[in-house]
Amino acid sequence: MASKPLSVRILERRNVPHEVFTFDTAIRSADEVARVTGMPFEAVYKTLVLEADPPTAKPWLFMVPSDSEVDLKALAAEVGIKKLRMASHSDAERHTGLQVGGISALALLGKGFPVLIDDRASELEQILVSAGAQGMDVRLAVDDLVALTGARGVAGCTKLIACG
Repeated sequence: MASKPLSVRILERRNVPHEVFTFDTAIRSADEVARVTGMPFEAVYKTLVLEADPPTAKPWLFMVPSDSEVDLKALAAEVGIKKLRMASHSDAERHTGLQVGGISALALLGKGFPVLIDDRASELEQILVSAGAQGMDVRLAVDDLVALTGARGVAGCTKLIACG
């Protein structure tokens, strides 16, 4: 590894217990990450970039379990807007400065992104999220992730999909 991603340096600087997992950068889906890291699907979270439709402000970062997909209508109601859409890959990269597959709320601390997390994370002790670089994730306590990112829990905005 040439250099540590910003998120890992932040965790180290703040003495937040964590474990870094590296894997082939060709692996892009959260369910594949679960398989190669040995983590349960429900503990591997992907970070989605969501925009108001039409875009009006900074997009939201929404961390959801790899075994779920977002109900955009329910989430729009939860955040108090009429309509949300998933940012395209190019828009997600433009907004965050990170490559798809490496978008991380931890790597975007202090950048003004509103951060949401599926409420089911509160049932877990630890969670695996992107470290801010493709092929690298970090496992840390859910409480630490929420405290660092200021993530607001939302319920009823995702639905389970088949994994594995």
